[in-house]
Amino acid sequence: MSALRRKFGDDYQVVTTSSSGSGLQPQGPGQGPQQLVPKKKRQRFVDKNGRCNVQHGNLGSETSRYLSDLFTTLVDLKWRWNLFIFILTYTVAWLFMASMWWVIAYTRGDLNKAHVGNYTPCVANVYNFPSAFLFFIETEATIGYGYRYITDKCPEGIILFLFQSILGSIVDAFLIGCMFIKMSQPKKRAETLMFSEHAVISMRDGKLTLMFRVGNLRNSHMVSAQIRCKLLKSRQTPEGEFLPLDQLELDVGFSTGADQLFLVSPLTICHVIDAKSPFYDLSQRSMQTEQFEIVVILEGIVETTGMTCQARTSYTEDEVLWGHRFFPVISLEEGFFKVDYSQFHATFEVPTPPYSVKEQEEMLLMSSPLIAPAITNSKERHNSVDCLDGLEDISTKLPSKLQKITGREDFPKKLLRMSSTTSEKAYSLGDLPMKLQRISSVPGNSEEKLVSKTTKMLSDPMSQSVADLPPKLQKMAGGASRMEGNLPAKLRKMNSDRFT
Repeated sequence: MSALRRKFGDDYQVVTTSSSGSGLQPQGPGQGPQQLVPKKKRQRFVDKNGRCNVQHGNLGSETSRYLSDLFTTLVDLKWRWNLFIFILTYTVAWLFMASMWWVIAYTRGDLNKAHVGNYTPCVANVYNFPSAFLFFIETEATIGYGYRYITDKCPEGIILFLFQSILGSIVDAFLIGCMFIKMSQPKKRAETLMFSEHAVISMRDGKLTLMFRVGNLRNSHMVSAQIRCKLLKSRQTPEGEFLPLDQLELDVGFSTGADQLFLVSPLTICHVIDAKSPFYDLSQRSMQTEQFEIVVILEGIVETTGMTCQARTSYTEDEVLWGHRFFPVISLEEGFFKVDYSQFHATFEVPTPPYSVKEQEEMLLMSSPLIAPAITNSKERHNSVDCLDGLEDISTKLPSKLQKITGREDFPKKLLRMSSTTSEKAYSLGDLPMKLQRISSVPGNSEEKLVSKTTKMLSDPMSQSVADLPPKLQKMAGGASRMEGNLPAKLRKMNSDRFT
């Protein structure tokens, strides 16, 4: 038993046919021939034909809401119940109105005096209930054979005739309108919209993609056709709440407009599996233990009737094929394109990595080389800080006139800081993936150009500031380099020792 399970997986159980019965019974090892049959499939939320497998129970007093919307309730009923209500309503209305005409004739005594020559009844030639029923049918259906008619000696008959006309119009409008809406519903149109029996997962345009196929069997188009996908999967929230049928949206091109379909020929609907997808962690191995259901909803306007049509189907985890692709169904003939629907559901295997997108990204990051460790960065930053401190001490020892002339005591310090940050950025590129390193190494993004531009911006104002000084100060600034030569020997020696 364990060997069979290792060979065929846990999705199968070993059963065998019993010689004494017609059913399949589990058998142990050494008890006769064995047969592998698939386990019973789990319950679906939406069937393949689009019917939602949901029943509402324990409504209690909520059933009164169905009577408040009686028209919709009648339209939603099955055809056998619609025909039964249609026939029953007309039969009861006819019998009731015929009884009212018979009661008037009976109270006036027309039934006994109808054959008297000089007597004028309320309704001529009404002798019993069948004749009263025939008079009602002739009046309601506007047949009017001319043998039975209302006389002017019966005001109550005229009032009943008006009531009959109003009631008949209401019943006709309600029941005939209900039957018309029932017949014109686009549910049958949805049966000519096909979905592939399986969904597939394979590579497309370098990305792992979930795909399924949809087609239109009629020549009439679906106007403004749009498709949506929902993922039904149970999960538990961080607060401990269990959600048995949590609905997640699967992006099938909402951001790019690919969900708006021009459904003339069969189309393959794609869901790219990325970091935003619920299938980000899904791999070929994890599909054997996962339980989910993908509900597909296709909506559009029927071109011939202008009514909105909706077709639905679903795919469970055992109906998603990993590493498969659909066969092409469109071929070019002489003057037209031909669609071969015999290959609509057919798939074939293609090379597909068995890993999830998350695992592929992790393997890609681990395989990228690391350049320039961060240890060297700390040493260079320490040396640059020491240089900055030394230059700052030297600048403070300069004569006050030179400090006032330049007005840029922190200029070397800024340049060193900028150069240190650029070196840090250059070494930090080694910690990035290869794609980011290539982007940063583009000639237009070099750090040396930024440093040269910055030094130029800082040096230009300095030259301008010296040019704007008075002539005496300009002479002093120009002779700043010669001032050191006029200093005493001891001071020149001290300055030379400090700079070295």
